[in-house]
Amino acid sequence: MVNKWMNFIQALLYPATCTLCGAPGDDDLDICAHCRRELPDNRTCCRRCAAPFAASADRHRICGRCIVDPPPFHRCITPFLYRPPVDTLISGLKFQGKLGNGKLLSLLLVDFLKRNRVDLPDIIVPIPLHWKRVAERGFNQSLELARPVSAHLHLPLDSTTCVRRIPTVPQLTLEKRSRLRNIRGAFDVRRDIGARHVVLLDDVVTTGATVSELAAQLLQRGAKKVDVWALARTP
Repeated sequence: MVNKWMNFIQALLYPATCTLCGAPGDDDLDICAHCRRELPDNRTCCRRCAAPFAASADRHRICGRCIVDPPPFHRCITPFLYRPPVDTLISGLKFQGKLGNGKLLSLLLVDFLKRNRVDLPDIIVPIPLHWKRVAERGFNQSLELARPVSAHLHLPLDSTTCVRRIPTVPQLTLEKRSRLRNIRGAFDVRRDIGARHVVLLDDVVTTGATVSELAAQLLQRGAKKVDVWALARTP
């Protein structure tokens, strides 16, 4: 009851406003109905790795890459494509410290998961940043995204079991083969995982090299199933 009253007062004092165009927000989110409709949905994609298909493709099929060389994770779920304005929202979070963007994107992800009745895990693990990168940026964007998701879905959050040992170069700046070399051996899982179903949460999935590397280690340390949730998938 107290929380409801606090939310009501906060809504009166600070009404939701679209972070993209400045119009009144829709459904208590900082995005208006028009801008929300313009977000680049990743509707037609591989059911395994979420790589986008052509618009006319069967949305229930699995891509050739996943058939030939299946990733260690069970499924990757990304509601958006890494295109404007989603890429602007994510870069604003990561490089300009716009934490409000992270909250908005997290709530959009929660809404997508609920509408699609996605199976919930036992625990959420945000992709870790190297401590030097955290010191430079002031935060880990994956952790900032995971906190609202964890709270709204009432799921435990584990941000200490997995660490990044090597300060790797950002994956988006590299070609496919370089991404695989760049991320190999970058993570360390400090202890066995008691949870059977783990979700790795990240901001953007490119080739899937990062989440595949960490998913494989989690499976070796006791996890039975690893899924990936991310905001966006690169086309």
